[in-house]
Amino acid sequence: MARHIYSCPLRWSDMDAYGHVNNAVFLRYLEEARIDLIHQLKAGAGKESFVDGSVVARHEIDYLRPLVHRPEPVTVETWVTKVGAASMTVSYEVKDAEQVYVRASTVIVPFDFASGRPRRVTAEEKELLKTFADEPAGTSGEAVAA
Repeated sequence: MARHIYSCPLRWSDMDAYGHVNNAVFLRYLEEARIDLIHQLKAGAGKESFVDGSVVARHEIDYLRPLVHRPEPVTVETWVTKVGAASMTVSYEVKDAEQVYVRASTVIVPFDFASGRPRRVTAEEKELLKTFADEPAGTSGEAVAA
């Protein structure tokens, strides 16, 4: 299976007083990559898939090394590590050709905003999510449930 690749520009406003990307800014990078992934999934989905939206239930981030400002974008690789009945886990690596700066994961819950309640992941959505099912290199990540 493939990982979703998102090219993320570094903005001057992303830097902290030490010239590094601020730790909270990485959440925005992850969000941008995740939204790009969802838009790609929506493009391949039937009209009922991914229509109601989702909410973030949990983030987990491991900061591996500082990322300093530079003109080149970083790559955010995104993949699905778990799909449950009413949630999914998306994992990420923020990296360039030489190193990984951040490893992270997000638990996402499909949400029906009209009713104000979480909803189940549909069978069609599970199939589409398998497109980006993968494990990070060199680890034994969680398996993607069918």
